[in-house]
Amino acid sequence: MPVPEAAVFERLRGFAAVDANQEHASRTINEVFTGRALGEVPVGTAADVTLAFEKARAAQREWAARPARERAEVLERYRALVVDNREYLMDVIQAETGKARWAAQEEIMGLIFAARYFARVAPQLLGSHKVPGAFPILNRTAVRSQPKGVVGVIAPWNYPMLLSIGDSLPALLAGNAVVVKPDSQTPYSSLSNVELLWQAGVPKDLLQVIPGPGGVVGTAIVEACDYMMFTGSSATGRTLAEQCGRRLIGFSAELGGKNPMIVTRGANLNKAAKAAVRACFSNAGQLCISIERLYVERAVADEFTEKFVAAVKAAKLGTAYDYSTDIGSLISEAQLETVTKHVADATSKGAKVLAGGNARPDIGPLFFEPTVLSEVTDAMECGRDETFGPLVSIYPVADVEEAIARANDTDYGLNASVWAASKAEGERIAERLHAGTVCVDEGYAPAWGSTGAPMGGMGLSGVGRRHGPDGLLKFTEPQTVVVTRFLNLDAPWGISQERWQPFLMAIARGIRFLPGR
Repeated sequence: MPVPEAAVFERLRGFAAVDANQEHASRTINEVFTGRALGEVPVGTAADVTLAFEKARAAQREWAARPARERAEVLERYRALVVDNREYLMDVIQAETGKARWAAQEEIMGLIFAARYFARVAPQLLGSHKVPGAFPILNRTAVRSQPKGVVGVIAPWNYPMLLSIGDSLPALLAGNAVVVKPDSQTPYSSLSNVELLWQAGVPKDLLQVIPGPGGVVGTAIVEACDYMMFTGSSATGRTLAEQCGRRLIGFSAELGGKNPMIVTRGANLNKAAKAAVRACFSNAGQLCISIERLYVERAVADEFTEKFVAAVKAAKLGTAYDYSTDIGSLISEAQLETVTKHVADATSKGAKVLAGGNARPDIGPLFFEPTVLSEVTDAMECGRDETFGPLVSIYPVADVEEAIARANDTDYGLNASVWAASKAEGERIAERLHAGTVCVDEGYAPAWGSTGAPMGGMGLSGVGRRHGPDGLLKFTEPQTVVVTRFLNLDAPWGISQERWQPFLMAIARGIRFLPGR
């Protein structure tokens, strides 16, 4: 299956929200597998962001006036278009990121799941809900949701379609407009979905994608938006949180991770070893929720390590636009440099390479073998810092207690995986882990795919949640409306305050009596 033709990327260029009346610099986007040019996209400016927000605010008022059910119908049409265009969308993802096709399909499935879930629950969650009033009968109290206004989304390069458009869907459903800054390396993944969303019925000015540098476009979006959604590094997340805090606007972020997997005696080692390859090396390890630390009970450590290393060595690297390969490419020279540096640092300090350890320019310019290390210590860069590449360390531990303690010994807390002798034991271990999601007998995908449940991190791994009711309602402002009936709080019928105030206090205490009795 070949990469899409140049005409496809030239068409997508036209969906970038930049001022057509102004000249713009262009950035060349390269196919990761080969380094050849796919096409060029305009580089947005702060003025483009200002214009985009003006248009978005005008479109948002009309969009918010539509019933939530009508907005949900638009997302259902978009979901159908994603299904129909899934092969083309996966081609775009692979061309920009270099990931294997099955990993590209994860993004498509994520979009389908998100659109389906939020379209189904939005009408009810966004509707008016009655709650107990201060004074029964006298007060009718209801809570309704108002959209924030214009939501800013700053998206990463590793899952560029899912983490730009997937986060935009609930924001749109909640009645907001959205302005997206895709990563400069992967703009086409966002732009290809703009086309489908417009076809589905999203007004053109409501969702706008502006390619450009974070220091220019990203900063301008933070300064203009009413809520910020970010996925990326913990360091950048901290900076954005400070900027949002100064403006007193809401902020949600999924950040870094140094995610552990625990394997206990009695676990199915064949299944655990096979699943660990996916859990560690999806998108060549460039995934916030992928596994970088393996803690295995010493009683089964040798057997598990043998099975896992064999499975890693059997994994096929390649550049195919089909399902014939297991692991794809890194995305950039910077990522390749980081992985190379972490491996070199670890081995120079005594770590042993059990599998991989080498760049593979014979396959493609940015390929690096899936690598397994043992005898890694905290003195090594990969011991505590996130590598975000195809590198995992394996640690034998005395027992489950040590595994839990070491798994929790991190500033991060995004995802974890547990493989135990029984589901019940796995759940008991999971409850003691400091992580936003934990998969028992899997790596990460079921937790991500459970769109009805919140997904996010603790500690340096982020704030807020995507998915679940919180993933929709965070894009709204709750408003309480109280209607007072029959009597207001002034003393009625000429009753003195001396008699009226005890009556109010009695209601507060749950005692029923009438004034004068």
